[in-house]
Amino acid sequence: MKLVKRLLLGSAAGLAAVAGAQAADLPVKKAAPVEYVRVCSTYGAGFFYVPGTDSCLRISGRLRADYGFLEPFSRADDAIGIRVRGRVNFDHRTATPYGLLRTYIRYEIDRNSGRQFGQNGLVTTNPKLQQGFIQFGGLTAGRVTSFFSNPDLPTTHMGTLRFDDAPDVDLLAYTYGFGNGFSATLSVEDALSRRDDTELNGRAGFATVINGTGTIFDGSVLANGVSGIGIPLLYGGNRVPDLVANVRYTGVWGGVQLSGAVHQIRDVAFNVGFNPLTPLLPAFADTDYGFAVGLSAYVNIPWLGAGDNAWIYGTYTDGAIAYINGGQDSPNYGAGFAVGNVLNVSVADAFVNGISGNLKTVRGWSVAGGVTHFWTPFFKSSVFGSYADFDAPGAAQVFNIATGTLGGLVDFREYRIGLNSFWLPIPGFQVGVEALYTKVDPQGRVLVPVSNLAGTTFPNAFKASSGEDIWEGRLRIQRDF
Repeated sequence: MKLVKRLLLGSAAGLAAVAGAQAADLPVKKAAPVEYVRVCSTYGAGFFYVPGTDSCLRISGRLRADYGFLEPFSRADDAIGIRVRGRVNFDHRTATPYGLLRTYIRYEIDRNSGRQFGQNGLVTTNPKLQQGFIQFGGLTAGRVTSFFSNPDLPTTHMGTLRFDDAPDVDLLAYTYGFGNGFSATLSVEDALSRRDDTELNGRAGFATVINGTGTIFDGSVLANGVSGIGIPLLYGGNRVPDLVANVRYTGVWGGVQLSGAVHQIRDVAFNVGFNPLTPLLPAFADTDYGFAVGLSAYVNIPWLGAGDNAWIYGTYTDGAIAYINGGQDSPNYGAGFAVGNVLNVSVADAFVNGISGNLKTVRGWSVAGGVTHFWTPFFKSSVFGSYADFDAPGAAQVFNIATGTLGGLVDFREYRIGLNSFWLPIPGFQVGVEALYTKVDPQGRVLVPVSNLAGTTFPNAFKASSGEDIWEGRLRIQRDF
């Protein structure tokens, strides 16, 4: 019996050994390779390789909270406003045999309240695609900072200054690099972002008188005579995009840029219905073209302090006022040019001459600049300002039916000066305060009481002072990551 048990055990052991040997010879299924994020140092800090590709991606963002004060002029005006802005950026880059292929998306959401942020008595949320473009070699297509502007300027102001302050527009551009810091760009840009007319004020509520001989109300003569009368511009459909070009140099010491733009002006409402006093004039004014020229520069001044710099931007326009209107990007934003002041200054690219039916362009020029000084690596201050001068054709005046006032508020000057300071305790985090003073000078052309056709003075007519002062302030807390 013991012999049988030994034989059985020996057979079992042999079978187990054979089975183990055969199992060892079978192929073993390998675990899937682990994908991990690798740093991509080719394009700077923050980039990483997209797993499974040779492309690099950087994801970044910003959260900003602005608390503003704007001097009120009536009980209906908000003095306090708050803006909270969230931003997320995606920067994707791929090296190709034809050059760098870059895709960039910047998405922002604003939560705005108060008159300083354009929401008097309201709270609104504004999601938007702030930037979105593709670059391939020298080609740029999409929405990005206008090539008339100079995005390299080391500006730090929070409030508005009168120059082309890096507005984002829709465009198609080509940039050629000459080497040694020199480049040139030709850009076709959306003209709708650069319109400046009186439509936002309400066509039915505004009119224009030149030489004081009559009043135009919505294209109809309300008073005696038509000699010298001009009608505010109401834009027609977009036919030609703005043509923008620049030449730029960037070096270790700083940089300089010369820019130019051409802008089409088309009226849609002059003499529509054919005024009986002007039956021989065309229904619409002739199409005209305005232009703008800008020269900007910045310089590093390390002898004053590490990180210190200064910048300046000068602009001249004729029929393209939007190129000095603070870099805002929205059709018809020119109405209420200096927001919040009693004079309610408004400008337009052009006026229509009621005698000839021709467009008469508005000219303007501005100079803006600033200086930044680092007191320590963690604390800096800036002083900045701008001066703008606007010259309308003839003696154009704006008549406001709502208030019953007539004012020479097309020719005017505007002065802005401000200062701010920022605390920078850690990289990407800052806390700053700013004060900004604005002076609107209508050059002695003040509002006067206006009478209706029966000779009765409007009940709410008033006479404003020859100039207005506006104060505003802001506290900013911002984190970039």
